[in-house]
Parts: sequence; C-alpha cells; structure tokens
Amino acid sequence: MVRMKKRPPVRLLMALALLPLAQPVPALVQSADRFQGLAAGPYDRLVILNAMVIPGHGGPAAGPYDIVVEGNTIKEMTALDPVTIGRRGAGARPTGSRVIDAKGMFVMPGMIDLHMHIREEPLPMEYNYYLKLAHGVTTQVPAPDRGLSHAMRQAELSERNQILAPRLYPIWNWANLEGYTREQLEDPAQAPRIAKAIMAKGARVVSVGNLAWNKELFGAVCKAVTAAGGITTVHLPPSTNAVVNAVTAAKLGVTMIEHHYGYAESALDRTTQDFPREYNYDDESERFRHAGVVWTEADREPARTRLLTEVAKELAATGVTMLPTRVVYEANRDILRAQGLPWHAKYTHQNLWEKFLPNPALHGGYFWNWTSDDEASWSKAYELWGKLIFAFNKEGGRVAYGTDDSYIWATPGFSNVRELQLLREAGLHNYEVLKAATHNSAQTLREPKLGLVRPGYRADLLLVDRNPAYNLAFLYSFGANTLDKEGNMVRSKGIVHTIKDGVVIENAKLMEEVARMVAESKKDAKPDAATIVFTPTPTP
Repeated sequence: MVRMKKRPPVRLLMALALLPLAQPVPALVQSADRFQGLAAGPYDRLVILNAMVIPGHGGPAAGPYDIVVEGNTIKEMTALDPVTIGRRGAGARPTGSRVIDAKGMFVMPGMIDLHMHIREEPLPMEYNYYLKLAHGVTTQVPAPDRGLSHAMRQAELSERNQILAPRLYPIWNWANLEGYTREQLEDPAQAPRIAKAIMAKGARVVSVGNLAWNKELFGAVCKAVTAAGGITTVHLPPSTNAVVNAVTAAKLGVTMIEHHYGYAESALDRTTQDFPREYNYDDESERFRHAGVVWTEADREPARTRLLTEVAKELAATGVTMLPTRVVYEANRDILRAQGLPWHAKYTHQNLWEKFLPNPALHGGYFWNWTSDDEASWSKAYELWGKLIFAFNKEGGRVAYGTDDSYIWATPGFSNVRELQLLREAGLHNYEVLKAATHNSAQTLREPKLGLVRPGYRADLLLVDRNPAYNLAFLYSFGANTLDKEGNMVRSKGIVHTIKDGVVIENAKLMEEVARMVAESKKDAKPDAATIVFTPTPTP
C-alpha cells in the first residue's frame, strides 16, 4: 500500500492566513508631499498578501498569492494554495516597508488605453488623470490636444513619478511633423530616415491616417516606423477608404486600426460606399450619419458573409491589431441614454459637458439633427461590427483596448469600464476582454514588461475588491450591487488601489478630488440644449 503524503490540515491553512502582518510604515515624506495624500511610494519593498491573481494573458484567476514589489518591479509571487503549501511547507510570510492585506481582493494588471483625448484647456489635466487611474488605467496613448511638446513633457513627468498620472505615450502625427517639408513627409524614400529621427526624439506611436490617400506612402511609413521600433495607428477616414480600407491598411503594415472605419467598406462589391450625391465629408452630421449607414450596406449578402469570413481571416493573418473604441460611438445609437448617464451630475466636468453639446463648430458635436433613422442605422452597425470583432478574435486576431474619450458624451474613466462591457457584448469571454485591455494592448504598444502579473514585470496593478471576471462592472469607481455571503445586497468598492510603477494610489480620494473639481466647474452652469427641457421650472 502506497502511503500518500499528507497535506496540511485546513486548520493550518486558516492559521497561516491569520498570521500577524507587518504593520505598514508611512511612505517617504517626499512621496506623501508630492502626491498630497492621494498616493504614496514607490517603496523599497511593497508586499501584497493573500491576493487572488488574474494574470492578464487570458487565463483564469488563481491563488491566493503573496506578491513582493521592489521599486517599480514585481520581484516575487508566492502561491498560498493548499497543494503548493503541501509540497513546500508554509514558510515565512514576506514583510516590507508597506504591507497590504488583500484577502478577498483580486489583483490584475493595470489597463492600457491605446487611444484617448485629454482635451484642451481650461479642463484640468488632473481631471483626466485621476478618473483614468481610479478606473484602472495605468498607461494611455493620448492625442496631443495641447501640443506635442506639452504632451511629451507630461510623459516625462509621469515616467519620473513627478505627477500622478498614467504612463503616457503621446501620438505623433506623421503629416504634421515639425522640421520637415510637406514634400519630405510625402516622399516614401525619406520615410526610414524620418522614422529613425523621431524615434530618437521619443516617439512611440505614429498616426498615419492623413496618408491614406496614397498606398505607397502609407505602406512606406508603416514599415519604416515599425523598423525603427515604433508602432503606427490609423483612423481610416471615409474620404479615402476607396484608396486604403481596413484590409489594405493591414496588408500595408499598419500596427493598429482604430474605431470602426474601413471594415464594412472592405466587404462591399465596389470600392466605395453608396454616398448620397450631395454628401459632404466636412459636414460632421453627414459624416457620422453615413459612417453608420455603410454597415447597413455590408449587412446585405454576399457582403455580410464576406465580412465575417474572408475579411476577418485576412485581417487576422496580417497581424494587425483591432482597436474598436466602441464606447465613444455608443451615443449614436441612443443619444438620450448617453446624455442621461448617472455620473454626469457629479463627475462630468462642465467644460467637458459643454464640448459634448450639439455644435457645428466642435468636433463630435454633430447631434443637432440626429434622427431615429440614424439611431437605427447605428444599432445595426453595432450588431454587425460586434460580430466582426468576434470573428476576428476567433481567427486569432489581436483585439486591443481604447476609448477615444473624452468625446461624444464619453466621460473618461467611466468609459474605460463601459468599453470592457461593449467588448463583452461583442461575444468575447470576460477573460478575453481583460486580456484585450492588458496583455494584448501591451503587445501592441511593444512594451514587453507591461500587461501581465508576473515576476520581472512592471508593478502596474489593480486591487479590486471583487472578481472583475465575474462582473466587469466591479471595476467602476462606484462598484456594483452584489450579494454578500449572507445573501444581503451590498455595493462593491470598485478598484481600491491602482498601483502604477509601484506607487500605491488611494482611489476613493482621487474620486473625491474629481467631484470637488466638477462641483466647482458647475457653480454657474445654466440649462442648455440637453438639459433645459428637464430642468424644473422655479416656483413663483
């Protein structure tokens, strides 16, 4: 008879979990002062005990683990499950300069938003940074709304942890690079030289949307930027989809395709959608209206089958990344829902709210004549677009994560969680959704030490008080209603701490600061086109 090795009794395992924890010590004085009580660190040795871990590569949660972070790097991960303890024994628990007991919490990688906007002054920069961090974004790729030099300076300050912000990789626009003539920028032969020069200046993400009028130029720039160590991103404008659609762009070597443009066009029998003869691309109402209508065209056979088979397979085979940013267009299928989202009153800054309102002079403010037909077209677009995302993912294509907020009633942070939910709506499993926001986006960005919870990786982590793979809504700063062990309904706490580069952030305090900014911004606000019909009439 073979005698089996005994595992530790349950009482021992319970006792291990109850071992006294090292008491946290205050962060360095300069860290506390620098972040004004909103965060502290990085620490020589930060310890997270008893955490369940969602690794980020698409696999399920495991644990619990003790995690040791030194500076900005995950140093050790020690499993505490019964089998592992049975093999190696209990051992001593790690201690450090700060210890967080994460019993009952889930740790996952920080999320990476590959396309977003901070918007222009006077909207405070911190407004965006705090909302993003509080909703789990530790890295983001911003459009340089306040100028490229300003964006690059912010990126440098964030990298040094001199400001409380996600890690930043500003977008460089090839067509607007300073120091080059138009002739140089439009010469395919010059692309390798220019690409090397801008990479040396700190570029990582280069937009090539303004080059889609010329296949040779588009392909040359994509290849040159990739060879120089960067990545290219494209918003394929409907005005040039007859030249470069999504399949063409992917075959020409672009790294990632933003939004929804160019996909439906790739499946049509002709090279262009059926634009009305009076269509004007520079009329934003027309532009966004017919960006939805083209999916109705693609929903007819044989285009529909072609889209969900041939197009999905061709795209996946090229290695291109699909960056849907579904949240920013959701207002198109239900404008009243978008305007009435419950967080607007407390968390949408008045300056941003005013940029959302119908206004022909503002990009994204095209809802001055938005009809039920437009909403119906966009509802159909979301259905077919979602099926394409699902088919592309099934073929092995890389789906990544971005929001394109703050536009079109998409408030930063909240939009990040909603984007996850919309990827789930497209049919991806919750673990695939979280992988899109972490590991897939890190791979797209060419950052090999981001996007996973593993020793040797950067300490960009989220400590969530419930399992986000069970309910993605647990990542909202206000949490979600759920049941406790006794069956009572309680509200979860969201992400308790975001850790960026080893800096431990107090997310509840971030949201308090955002609420303060917003309340100040709304003091003199008056009813507007979206609110006036719902504003109570003062009693005489």
